Amino acid sequence: MPAVFVHGNPETAAVWEPLLAELSAVRSDVVCLSPPGFGAPLPDGFGATHADYRDWLVGELTAFGEPVDLVGHDVGGGHVVNVVLSRPDLVRSWVSDVLGIYDPGYGWHELARRWRTPGAGEADVAARFGGTVEERTAVLVERGMGEQVAARVAAGQDAAMGRAVLALYRSAGTPGLGLPLERAAARPGLAILATADRVVGTEEQRRRAAARAGARVAVLEGLGHWWMTDDPARGAAVLAGFWATGTGSDG
Repeated sequence: MPAVFVHGNPETAAVWEPLLAELSAVRSDVVCLSPPGFGAPLPDGFGATHADYRDWLVGELTAFGEPVDLVGHDVGGGHVVNVVLSRPDLVRSWVSDVLGIYDPGYGWHELARRWRTPGAGEADVAARFGGTVEERTAVLVERGMGEQVAARVAAGQDAAMGRAVLALYRSAGTPGLGLPLERAAARPGLAILATADRVVGTEEQRRRAAARAGARVAVLEGLGHWWMTDDPARGAAVLAGFWATGTGSDG
């Protein structure tokens, strides 16, 4: 029964490498799935909407032939939630660090608002993904990603990722509106709450959404949006504990 990791934006699977190195002592059945456009080719005709990514992930998980332990970060955490709500049979357990975006009080962060704005979004992704690898690395480091990982992620950023970013964010409706988050309780879930992450809602919003989803909460005090590069050992310990008990631990 594999553990499947799905990263987010503007990332490649390299973002998981420090965490997976820490997990290697307890799990050898780890698989990273790269969403189209984010470290994997963006096929012609792929719309890169939230529904498209949900269907892509459903297809990938179906191929395993058994339920998986599913872990998602950033918009990858959103893909995880969408699959758990629609195809819980594909999942044994799930982990997401973005549950706060499903709280009705959540508001889009500044970059998301920019990407959702015609003209401003195109200008941003052209600048963000159009420079040198060194320039792209510096942007990621400035936003909080560990430098070694940032260089590897930056090497995979390109114009296709920019197109996927715009399509994905512009396909999203009002955060949390009408989403039957309670259905996620059909499978054991864990909400990662990195306290210094400022883009996925307040602590109160994240805890409210976790309660609706029937998920336990693991607090990573002082860690930011890229908690898996901030302190991979602590992140790995949280995941290993959750898988070992099936319930995780309260924070």
